[in-house]
This record gives sequence, C-alpha cells and structure tokens, in this order.
Amino acid sequence: MSINQVKRISYILVMLFVLMPVRSAGETQKEGLDLQGILFGHIQDSYDWHITTINGHPISIPLPVIVKSSTGWHLFLSNRFAHEVDATGSRPGPYNLYISGSGTNINKVCERINGQEVRPVDISFTKTVAVLFINSIILVLCILIPARWCKQHKPDDPAPKGFTGLVHMFVMNIYDEVIKPALGDEADKYAPYLLTCFFFIFVANIMGVVPFPPGGGNLTGNITCTLFLALCTFIVTNVTGTKAYWKEIFWPEVPTWLKCPVPLMPVIEFISIFTKPFALMVRLFANMMAGHAIALAFACIIFIMFAINPVAGGLMSIISVLMSVFMMLLEVLVCYIQALVFTMLSAVFISLAHVREHEPEVVSK
Repeated sequence: MSINQVKRISYILVMLFVLMPVRSAGETQKEGLDLQGILFGHIQDSYDWHITTINGHPISIPLPVIVKSSTGWHLFLSNRFAHEVDATGSRPGPYNLYISGSGTNINKVCERINGQEVRPVDISFTKTVAVLFINSIILVLCILIPARWCKQHKPDDPAPKGFTGLVHMFVMNIYDEVIKPALGDEADKYAPYLLTCFFFIFVANIMGVVPFPPGGGNLTGNITCTLFLALCTFIVTNVTGTKAYWKEIFWPEVPTWLKCPVPLMPVIEFISIFTKPFALMVRLFANMMAGHAIALAFACIIFIMFAINPVAGGLMSIISVLMSVFMMLLEVLVCYIQALVFTMLSAVFISLAHVREHEPEVVSK
C-alpha cells in the first residue's frame, strides 16, 4: 500500500468521523467529552495553552491577553476568562470582554456595544505566538551550537559527531542536493534564506508532533504562518528578478497575436507570479493541518465507539491505537518532506527569476 493510498483512506476516516450520527456526538458530550472541540481545539489558535482535564477541571497555561476595547487598553492573563460558558456559549471575562462562543467571531475576544458584538483591537500573546517564540529559540540554539564548533575548528579537521554532526549532515544535504542544483553559482547568495526556511519549518513541524508542552502547537498548520513564509519567498523571488525575467512576463517570446491586441500570455504570466507563492502557502498548511487532524481523529474514534457500544469500543481501541502510532510515525516523515518541498520549490522559483537574455547562436560556416 502506497503513501497516497494511506492518505486517501485516512481522509475518508476523518470524513466519517465528522459525519458520525448526532446521537453518538450527543452522548459523548453528555459524558463531558467534546470530540469536535478536541479536534478543532488543537488545530485552532487559543488564548491559553491547554494541557489536560482532570475531574472536569481543565489544566492550562494562561497567556497574556492584550486588547484595546471601548474603555481603553487592557492587559491580563487569559485565566480571568471563565471556564464555564454562559447561555450564549461565550466565556465571560473582565472589562466587559468575553470569548465568543458562536458566529464569525467564535473563540475570539469580543465586547458588546449597543447590543452588537464587536471585535476590539487584539494583539494578544496567543498559543500560536508562544509556539513561534519557543520554536525560534530552539532553532537559534540548534544553529549556534554547530556554528560554535565550526568557529573553533578548521575545514580539514575530522567531521563532527553527535548533534553537531547531525545538523551538519542536514545543512550539507539541503545545500548539495537542493540549493546548489537549482541556483548554481548563486547558491551561496541565497543559501542563508533557504536554509532558514528549511530548518524553521522542520523544527515547527517536529515540535507540532510532540504531544506535550513546549510541543503540541500546530504552527505550520496555521495559514497565517504559511502565508508569511510564502510572502517572504514571493518578495525574494520578485525583488531579485532579472530584466529578462520581467521581460518574459510582460512580453514573452510567443507569437504576437498572443500578446497584442489581447494580452493573453502576459496576463497568464503575471497571474503565475502570485499562484506560485499561493501554492507554497496552501501545500504546507493543508498537509500539516490534515496530518494533525487525522492523528487526533483516530484517537477520538475510540470514544465514539465506546459511546455506541462498549464491545465495539474495545475492538476499535486496538485498531485506533495502532493507526494513531502509524500516523504519528508517518507524520515525522511528512515533517521532513514538507520542509524539503517548501525549500526546493522556493529555490526553483528564485532560479526561474534569474534567467538571462538568450544569446543568439552563431552558426559556423
């Protein structure tokens, strides 16, 4: 069975999980277990870092909430929001603020002004932001430790071992197999950016697989993060593009009737400038979000089957645990593949923007 077949089966199981009978979902919620809340709560951003729930009491790490409402700026910890929801499904908090439980502002800090729900200026230190800082610190440490070794040794010294040797292997593999073939003589110029992309995405992906703090944050499964990474590649690609690159976009070497009077090919080429980073953004976001959702769905199937029938739950537990372990191992492989694919495509897009004028061939007589 190929990886693509496994992914198709996994997607079908996720859809079955979402479309399970209402009776099963209702029974599990009565028992104090919100399966959809577990699934989407892990994927979505939040104002606290939930760890576990013991005897109905959630254990979480509160994070700073920074908002500007109609009464001014406010700074407080997220544990001041009530854990219990009110009649509207919202969680009341201080300063007439609350976390909305429905509508377009669900799970966002809101306030009521003249009976209407309004979003204040929100620059809170959410779970995604906390994970971003943690992953950045880990990334800096992973790079500075091997860099210190390189500073203290000469190029002809024996190769490093342990963690430093592992990082060296990753750097040389990405440089020699991805960056150098795509960019050639300009590899050294863009290697710092491309290697930063690879290691940042790889560290973020691996930390997302770790099921406990400081891991467990689905950073690359957040489309805002992947949008920023794709935007960086977009800027580097187009700002450093050559004159020949822009000429091929606005006046490509195709028959004139494809360029004038209707600029068919220039429009297509111009749209491709934006579709390339868009593909980078969606590919990374969708693959990482789907991987987390599938792994959680397999675990949640146990509780769904126990709510339907204890015997079926016992049998399904074995299958769900095995599939969850398999998906977690597959997810580790996907963490590397997605970081590699993003770096490789970024290198290819940059190299395509560095085309040169075609020199006419000299025909010898």
